[in-house]
Amino acid sequence: MSEHKRQMHFGVFVLGTGNHSAGWRMEGAFTSGCRLPVLQNIATTAERGKFDLFFISDGLLMETNDHPSFVSRFEPLTLLSALSMVTKHVGLGATVSTSFGEPYHVARAFASLDHLSNGRAGWNVVTSANQKAALNFSKQRLDEHDLRYEIASEFVDVVRGLWDCWDDGAVVADLKTGVYLDKSKIHPLDHKGRFYQVKGPLNIERSPQGQPVIIQAGGSPAGQDLSARSADLVFSVVNGDKESAKTAYDSLKQRVVKHGRDPHELPILPGVMPIIADTDEQAKEQLAKLQSWLTPTNALALVSARLGHDISGYPLDGPVPDFPQTEGGQAFSRALLDMARREKMTLRDLYNVTAAARGHWVIYGTPKRIADTLEEWFTSGLADGFVIMPAYFPGAFDDFVDRVVPELQRRGLYRTEYSGTTLRSHLGLERPGVMRRQAAS
Repeated sequence: MSEHKRQMHFGVFVLGTGNHSAGWRMEGAFTSGCRLPVLQNIATTAERGKFDLFFISDGLLMETNDHPSFVSRFEPLTLLSALSMVTKHVGLGATVSTSFGEPYHVARAFASLDHLSNGRAGWNVVTSANQKAALNFSKQRLDEHDLRYEIASEFVDVVRGLWDCWDDGAVVADLKTGVYLDKSKIHPLDHKGRFYQVKGPLNIERSPQGQPVIIQAGGSPAGQDLSARSADLVFSVVNGDKESAKTAYDSLKQRVVKHGRDPHELPILPGVMPIIADTDEQAKEQLAKLQSWLTPTNALALVSARLGHDISGYPLDGPVPDFPQTEGGQAFSRALLDMARREKMTLRDLYNVTAAARGHWVIYGTPKRIADTLEEWFTSGLADGFVIMPAYFPGAFDDFVDRVVPELQRRGLYRTEYSGTTLRSHLGLERPGVMRRQAAS
């Protein structure tokens, strides 16, 4: 893709109470993420802003001191099916873990969503990282980290194989001959692998995108390899340090090439929380107000979850300890610990930063300053776009769509209209043909 045609991609990370832990306390903010009108508002705003993707994460446990939107949340595919009825263009992505489900169920669910939305479905592939989730699925603990990714890798292969069991045009429905199916265009999968045995075919025809978009966010070597081999879109974790972001961006693009793919086939979108106001000082004051509402209990829980280690017994004003590598999610742990060491943070500093955006990058300022920052990262080869994480809804998201998006459009960095109707078309990705996968032995 030539440089003058390259434009940013945007996704919105949707937590109905706001991505900031205390965002729900802002005047006029939504106080629940489990109300359909709230999510409809956010989805239609994303579409008004010509966003590539509306994205909702998921978890498989509830803890009372967790982020407000994690305490009560919709099952994501049920929600996205409802939102597909009130949107026409914006992609609809959701997290579903490979740690507890079955490939057949996941393949069928996302194929259904792709049909219902006319080609806008995206699956965020994750391996569950919280040990307590295992207790909800008749297990005492999760598998160890690298094994979880080995399972996930085969899980994804099976799902994609099931999506490819149907060729285009298999449904004939010929009124004259009475032939409904061209059976030569439907094939079993016959997968027999280390973790799964799946006969196939799927009981739903090939979806509008050929295959729904696969999203991935793993930051460990195993997670990056899964992304480079199988993903169509990557959410990355950055902390504002350009050098580390450039290293991570280039490393993943190089892995993509090693798997025989064009690096343009895998857009990388860092998560960022923009705080927007008429002046830089007003934006800083808005962030300070949000920070003033943090509670130590919630902040400590969030930091412990992100680091993969319980920090409740450590002095808050002491240095951040040298924790061993976690068996949980490693992207956030590494990003936060690197930032803490680089900036000589205390645990109190770290939990203030983490509670703001749960470990993601926070920027503040005028619409022009925000646009300048995003443009610099985009044109410097640090990102292909961004996952916007509004501190609260609807106000903070409206600010981005109504004030920052037009500035980027004026600079020619962002679309003014959708050029297609599917998530793949938004991302500049080709519709994949059927790939017959040899059954594993």
